[in-house]
Amino acid sequence: MASVKVPLASMLRIILRLYSYLYHLVLCLFLIGVGGIGLLYSSSYLTLKMLPWEDPALSYCLFFGGLIGLILLVLAILGRLRFLFFLWTLAVFVMMVRGFFVTPYSFQGPGHFLNIVLLTFGALLSVIGAAIRGRWRR
Repeated sequence: MASVKVPLASMLRIILRLYSYLYHLVLCLFLIGVGGIGLLYSSSYLTLKMLPWEDPALSYCLFFGGLIGLILLVLAILGRLRFLFFLWTLAVFVMMVRGFFVTPYSFQGPGHFLNIVLLTFGALLSVIGAAIRGRWRR
């Protein structure tokens, strides 16, 4: 049985691409869930201070933004319109940096700050994973 040697750079490319897909799958499902609950109950209690919208526009933006992101994710996995998926990942990263670090968003302690930094760093890694142009070999 012959062993297949995969270069380290190719392996890293594959891992980053898969990480990007998984990160945005979880994010999109979360956005759809939170936006869907906001739309379903049409309450004015949904407040996310790091985002520029207020309810009910916030619920619509979360739900349909997550849906668009999920569609772009599926298209990227199928090898189509990967550039749009890259733009989605970049937009998510920019919104996180803007919402958490540029606006007067307040953190509730060092643990909360560390979680937000890790979440934002994860978004940056997903941008890098979406930007990598590699070919999948069958």
